[in-house]
Amino acid sequence: MTDQSAPALKEIFNVERLQHIAAEMSAVYPAFDAKGFLKHAKAGLAELSVMQRMARVSESLHAVIPLDYPQTLKLLYALAPRLNSAFVSLFLPHYVASYGADDFKRSMAALKYFTTFGSAEFAVRHFLLRDFKRTLAVMQQWSLDENEHVRRLASEGSRPRLPWSFRLAQVQADPGLCAAILDNLKADSSLYVRKSVANHLNDITKDHPDWVLSLIEGWSLDNPHTAWIARHALRSLIKQGNSRALTIMGAGARAEVKLHQLTVTPAVINLGDRINLSFSLESTADTPQKLVIDYAIDYVKSAGHSSPKVFKLKAFTLAAGEHHTINRAQHIRELTTRKHYPGKHAVHVMVNGERLGSAQFELRDR
Repeated sequence: MTDQSAPALKEIFNVERLQHIAAEMSAVYPAFDAKGFLKHAKAGLAELSVMQRMARVSESLHAVIPLDYPQTLKLLYALAPRLNSAFVSLFLPHYVASYGADDFKRSMAALKYFTTFGSAEFAVRHFLLRDFKRTLAVMQQWSLDENEHVRRLASEGSRPRLPWSFRLAQVQADPGLCAAILDNLKADSSLYVRKSVANHLNDITKDHPDWVLSLIEGWSLDNPHTAWIARHALRSLIKQGNSRALTIMGAGARAEVKLHQLTVTPAVINLGDRINLSFSLESTADTPQKLVIDYAIDYVKSAGHSSPKVFKLKAFTLAAGEHHTINRAQHIRELTTRKHYPGKHAVHVMVNGERLGSAQFELRDR
């Protein structure tokens, strides 16, 4: 797993949290060596990332509990509802992935249970690597489960490009392997599940856009849950102006609009400031039209050239002759995924995939 999280996130696993885990473990297992656990878990803690700290908790429990895997699992089952953070509970499925590889059925049941307290999406991928066919069969059953956390695990755990985890090469090469899971969840009542399905499909668009487009073209978008998934699954293709994706969303035709009063203010900013994008659209059509509005910022790179980043703005229906004003504020600040450099940055407004106008702002070199 890679860790691209903000530095503060690792403090979820700070000394106080480790003490909490030790106290709760002692409550369910009076013979627990809390002192030995804390010594092992705290060693070099400051240098560890959040995911490394999560793994350290799992490893530290294993180091001090002198029981076999089934006996230890019983203790972790009792511990799970006592933890005071859903994110912290990730060390429970990590334990399963680390020490339960040879006890498949018991481990699958444990992941199903532990995911209801946080998520087992990272852990289940190790079982997919070890025995893809057998694990995927279990996950297909999970996609029909009554619990939304279990259904989400079926989709999230099988994503080809899950953030903070390794890629699933088999799914990346053949997205059809997970088609049954996606089909079972394409109209799910849970937003938590629908977000995962949309992200899974958006992952696939990076390698097999036509596969995703053909799949969604075969769906009925009359169901609002399915329509929601389709819209968010196609977000990357829509940002690219993909005509098939825009057509699915009802915005495949060239927009009959005029762009007015496009401004980006202030004209000059410092890093950490906000810019304000404002413009209006005037319909020149005789009938209502579906519009998908995005904007792109050409970020200046270290070598002086620029690279565009597209942002979703909104989708709506514009009536014949109607005017519609749009405003958006954006913070220009350092991110773990983007470093900013001084210079002139162009901002482009795109409607139904077509660039209609541009403005700019300058980021000062402080």
